[in-house]
Formats: sequence, C-alpha cells, structure tokens
Amino acid sequence: MALRRLAGASSPSFSFKSFTTVLPQAAETAPASPSYLAHHLLDEFSRPRASRDGERLRRLAAHLTAPAVESVIARLPSWRHALDFFRWADEQPGFRHSCYSFNAMASLLRRRQPAHLDRLAADALAAGCPMTPGALGFLLRCLGDAGLPDTAALVFDSARARLSCTPNSYTFNCLLDALAKAGRADDAEARLREMMVACGDGSVDKYTLTSLLQCYCNAGSPDDANDVFQRMSQHGWVDEHVLTMLAVAFSKWGKVDGAVELVGRMEVLAMRPSEKTLSVLVHGFAKQRRIDKAIEMFDKMSAYGYVADLPMYGVLIEGLCRQKQIGKALKIFEVMKSSEVVPDVRLLKNMIEAFIHEGDIATVSPFINENAGKLKPSDVTALYNVVLQGLVNHGQVEAAYQLLASRVRGVQGISDGLTVGANVFDTVQDVKPNSDSFNIVVCGLCKVKKLDDALALVKDMVGFGSKGKLLMFNDLIYELCNADRLDEGYKLFNQMKDLGVIPTEFTYNSLFYGICRRKDPNGASDLLREMCTNGHRPWIKNCTEMVQQLCFSGRITEALGFLEEMLKMGFLPDIVTYSAAMNGLCKTGEVDNALGLFRDISAKSYLPDVVAHNILINGFRLSGKLNEAQEIMEEMLEKGLFPSVVTYNLMIDVWCKSGNIEKAVDCLNKMVDEEKSPTIVTYTSLIDGLCGAGRPDEAIVLWHKMSDKNCAPNKIAYTAFLNGLCKCGRVETALTYYEEMMTKGFVLDTFSCLYFINALISNGNTTKGCELLKEVLQRDMTQGDDLKMVGLINKAVEVLSKDGRTSPEISILVEKGLISRAQTMGKKDGN
Repeated sequence: MALRRLAGASSPSFSFKSFTTVLPQAAETAPASPSYLAHHLLDEFSRPRASRDGERLRRLAAHLTAPAVESVIARLPSWRHALDFFRWADEQPGFRHSCYSFNAMASLLRRRQPAHLDRLAADALAAGCPMTPGALGFLLRCLGDAGLPDTAALVFDSARARLSCTPNSYTFNCLLDALAKAGRADDAEARLREMMVACGDGSVDKYTLTSLLQCYCNAGSPDDANDVFQRMSQHGWVDEHVLTMLAVAFSKWGKVDGAVELVGRMEVLAMRPSEKTLSVLVHGFAKQRRIDKAIEMFDKMSAYGYVADLPMYGVLIEGLCRQKQIGKALKIFEVMKSSEVVPDVRLLKNMIEAFIHEGDIATVSPFINENAGKLKPSDVTALYNVVLQGLVNHGQVEAAYQLLASRVRGVQGISDGLTVGANVFDTVQDVKPNSDSFNIVVCGLCKVKKLDDALALVKDMVGFGSKGKLLMFNDLIYELCNADRLDEGYKLFNQMKDLGVIPTEFTYNSLFYGICRRKDPNGASDLLREMCTNGHRPWIKNCTEMVQQLCFSGRITEALGFLEEMLKMGFLPDIVTYSAAMNGLCKTGEVDNALGLFRDISAKSYLPDVVAHNILINGFRLSGKLNEAQEIMEEMLEKGLFPSVVTYNLMIDVWCKSGNIEKAVDCLNKMVDEEKSPTIVTYTSLIDGLCGAGRPDEAIVLWHKMSDKNCAPNKIAYTAFLNGLCKCGRVETALTYYEEMMTKGFVLDTFSCLYFINALISNGNTTKGCELLKEVLQRDMTQGDDLKMVGLINKAVEVLSKDGRTSPEISILVEKGLISRAQTMGKKDGN
C-alpha cells in the first residue's frame, strides 16, 4: 500500500475551505442588480408553476446572473423549488450556470436526492462548466455524502478535460472522503498513490489519513485501520474525531474492549468522548451480553451529563432480565422513569416476561398498575396478554385460564390450588381481553388436552363479542378430531365460519383426518368436494390412512370407490395411497385384484415404485403364486428400478420355497456386490431354504458367516435353524445350537419345542427329550394349536414310557397330573 511509503514525510497544515459567494451590495434597485433579481425571482418561484407571471419572468431572464441564481437557490423553500428554478435558469438564452450555482444546487440534493444529484453532475460535465479546485472538491464531497463514489471518480477524472480544472491536494482529499464514506478501500489506495505522484509525498496530511482511516473503518479492515492510526499518532494528528471514529468502528467489529481502550486514551488526553461513542459502546456490550460493561459505559455517559434515550435503557434492562438480574433491571427502570423517559409497551412486555419466568407473579400486578396510566387501553391489553402467554409458556395453563375467565365472567381473582403466586394476580380493572387473549389460552389448553375448558372458553369468547383467531380454531379442531370428537370439531368448524374466520387447508385436513379415523368414505367425499370448491387439497397421508383402514377392515370395494371419487374431483392420489390399497388387497387374499390395480395405475402414467412392486411380490409369495412373484421382480428390473433389501429378502424366500436354491444364493451374493447389507431376515430365509434342500453343512457355514457380519440371530432365526437341522437328521448339531440359544435368553415356542423333543427321542436321546418334555408340560399350554401339540406330547410320552431310563420320570409326571392334563385336552378336542 502507498501508505507504507509515507514514513518521514512532512505534512503541511491544511484546512478545508468551502466556497462562499459574496453578493455585491446593491446601491440601487436596478433591474440588473442581483438583489433585485433575487427578490423578484424568489417571489415567482415560491409560487405554484401555474400562477407564475410569464411576462415578468421573461423580463427578469434578460438580466439573469450567476450570483443572483446562486442566491435564489439557497433561499427557496425546498429542493424541489430550487431544482425547478435551476432548470428554468439553464434554459434561458445567454445564461450559463457557474460552478457556484451548480454547487448551491448540489448542496441541497446531497442528503436525500442521489438520483437528481447524479444527473446534476452529468449536466455539469456536459456543460463544461469551469471549476476551481475548491469548487470541484465541494461537488465531490456532495457526491460522497449522497453515496455516489463512482460519479465522484468520474467527475474527478474528467475535471482537467471538461471542467478546465487541475485537481490539487484539496481536491484529492475530497475524492478520498467520497470513497471513504463508501468503504472503497482499493479505490482509495489507488487514488492515494495517484495523489502522491501528482502532488508529492508532502501532500499527504492529517485530512488525507483521516479519510483513509474512515475508509478502512467502513470497509471492515481493522488491521489497515490500525496501521493508519499508528501513522497519525507518529505525526501527532490524532484528535477527538479520529479516536471517536476508531472507537465506533471497533465496537461495530465486536472489538468492544479495544473501543474502551480508545475512550480511555481520549480521557487521558483530556478529550471528551462523544455521546455517540459512548452510546455505541453501551449497545455493543449489550449485544455481546456483557451487561456489566454496558452499565459501566452507561455510568460514564451519566458522568459526562449525556442523557440516555429509551433504546439505551431498553437494551440495558432487557439484558439484565435475560441474565435474571431482575432487581438491577428494576433499579435502572426507576432511573429511567425519574429521567422522564417513558417506557414503551415493548420494554414493559420484556420485564413482565422476566417476572413470570422467575416465578415472581406477585410483582406483575402492581407493576402493570403502576405503569399503565399513560398507556392506551389496547397497550394495557397487550401487557395482559403477555401475562397470559407467560403463564402458558411456563406450564401454568390453568392459571391463565382462570385469569381470562375471571375477566370474561366477572369473577375476580384466580381459584385456589393453582401454581404458587398465580392466585394473587389482580390486574387492572379496565383491561378488556381481545382475540389474542382467547387465542393464547385456548391454544394452551389444547396443548394440555383440556378440550372441554377450551370449548367453554370459545363459548365465553363469542358472548364477549370477540371472534377469535384462526390458530385457536385450527388447534382446537385438530385436537377434537384427534380425540375422536369429530362431531364437536364440525360444530366448531361451522361456528368459525359464522364468525368470519376463514378455514384454511389445515382446518379442512384436521376434519378429514377425523373422518378417515372413522372409516367414513362418504363423509370424506363430501368434505373433499367442499375442499375442492375452496381451493384446498387433502393431505395424502390422510387419504392413505383412509384406504388402509378400509382395506384392513375388509371394505376393499369402498376403498377403491374412495380412490375413484378422489380422481373424479381432481385430486390425484399418489403412489403411496395406491400402494396402501394394493397392500390391503394382498392382506385379504385378493392379490389378483391388487395386480389389476397395479396395472391400472401404470396405465394412468403413474410409475409404481419399488415399494409397490414389493407389495405385489409379497402378496404372491403369501398366496403361494411363486412364479407370479418372480415375474413382478423381472418386470421391476426391466423398468430400471433397483431392488431394495426388502425385495431381495422376499425373492430369496420365494426362490427357496420354489426349490430354486441356487438363485437364492446368487441373490445374497448380488446384495453384497451392491453394498446392500443382508439382514437377519435374509440369512434366516436362506438358511431355512438350504436346510429344506438337504444342504445343512452350507446352512451351518452361512449361520457362522451371519455372526461374523455382526448380524446377531434372534429367536425366529434360531427356531428356523433348529427345525431345519432336525429335518436334515442333524439332531445332535441342533441340540448344540439349542443350548446356545438358551444361554442368550431365547426360548423356543411350545410347538417347536415339542417338535424338537420328538426329534431328540427319535434320534435316541430320550434323556434330553424327557428333560425338555417336563419343562414344556409346566408351561401354560392354553394357546396355540392344541390338537397338534397334544399329538406331539402323546407321541413323546408313548416312547418315553417304554424306555427304562425315562419311564420313572413319566410316572412322576402322571402322579403330578401333568400328562393326564394333556390327555384331557386331547379328549376335549376329540382325540
């Protein structure tokens, strides 16, 4: 940066000079006298355009001079009058604006009229108006004030060729000032280098570096700003303005501690920190939630005699409330009131919320009563609503309900037995609850499921002359429908419409959900027609729920009819809803109808997803139509759909059941290749299939592979594995895994255990078989397929009673009545 080359450069003192045009004293009231012209031109251009004297203006135009124009511009009542006059003067034959009349106009446009000022600068260039370096600098400053740095740079660069002006150090400083206000650091550095070439290193003075410092501050470049500050310090150019600028910038950057150090430096140098500086520091510390430091700066302000405003008191009090320092907040609040600063509703709301959050309900009532005197009734109601909301937010919904009811029903106070402190609340007598009041409490009651109280409050609300809010109606209707109180939900729905509250899509879908829970397709269709009329759409999850409930209840025809009715009304069910219908058909054994629906939706340009295909595959699998299941799988692959883990699990089971064990094994390998982790269902199906195919050794290998993959077997896996091993004659191996199963806390179901007992007995292990039989007979066998179980028990008893090793045990079982109970079961069932 060019600044690095400034070390040791001397800087002459410099002061900014603004132009001043001195009007010549008029010795007589001659037509060409500037004062005469100014007086009469002011008279004409202070009037509306339609009432001006055209002939008089033509006479005055003949004597128009630049000093007179400058004087009139400065004295007209508004920038609009001035701009109108400026343009009129520009159109007069023989008249040409001077740099001073241009600048007089620019000074009026610099603050709030950037577009007009931009055009004025363009007009000055187009007119080739000669300018002095001082006049050019003033115009550049005006452009900077208006936020037009690019226009300022353009005017500066055109000065030599079009304005007959050679810029000097003052002009450069004015351009730097314009760039600084916009934070254009790169442009400012380039112009600084240009200035040093054109005017010499010695041209860089206090004002140059002040503009550069402001530029870095505005650009958010603290390191560069600090470099400039250090350079200014070396030259002794640091003044109150520089320190204030840097302190404010540090605060904005979040470096509030650095800003405090600068304020301390100002005080050491006997400089007085400005009110703005200290105010920015208070807000900066408050923003960082360092309220102690904010109060320290606040106290410093007071010591300097500065008067704090409401926003400053507000940030301090709110910060203390956030830190739960309610006592300190109240003290500052009292200081604020003693300074005749009137609190606004926002500040009072924040303090009330803090009181309630700390459980200090008793303070709320006197606080409102003390500060409500200067508030409008609507503002007092707003404070009342803060109390209600605070009670609801902190779990005191009943207290909020009682408080509102006391205002509506004319009963003072809150009933006993409520949360501590709530019963002492006594708000101002003139407060009148509004729709927000009822909305707060009704929504709170809905959250705690006190729907009867909420309905009673709505009734009170209508009698009170309030119509309520949409949110409270939506919440209450939703909760009523969720509690299967659909009729009351409909009644409230009609009531809200009567009150002029327009139902939304949420309102309608809450009712639709309630109807779907009741499995009422006719009622759902009626509501859908009304929704269609009002431009609302049903939520697909509710449609899916309706279809599922109807299908699970065996009302397939009604489910399909409901879907058809939706289509007629222009509501397109998505594939999830159709899949629900297909699933319902499959679970009721109507897999062919499910396939028909699948073909139908495919013809309607729906693209059934993997889930829809899985539903059909599972339906065909359960109904024993294994070839059809394989066809759906092949169709899915042809469509470019990728099978999911569920798909592979289903197909492994299909192929195992159809005896195509090799395809099932290939399917497992394909899952691994596609990085789809096999599940316990995958392994269980394939292990059962391998055993069923007479390949127990491969089943055992796969069992251990399953464990190695951190896929822990469950009860179903153990049961299938034991049964499979027994079917393959590997009973002793099955016994090993049975014992492993028991150590892991799994217990075979009674039927599987009886099957295993008979397998052990048939394999010659009557001792273990008898041991397990005793355990089974002591179980509750009132559930399950009793005929099959009794048959298995009798078969085992017949063999064990003839075996000398086990016959004594059987006799004991007979004495205990365990075997006879089984036989009684058999007689009862006709054995």
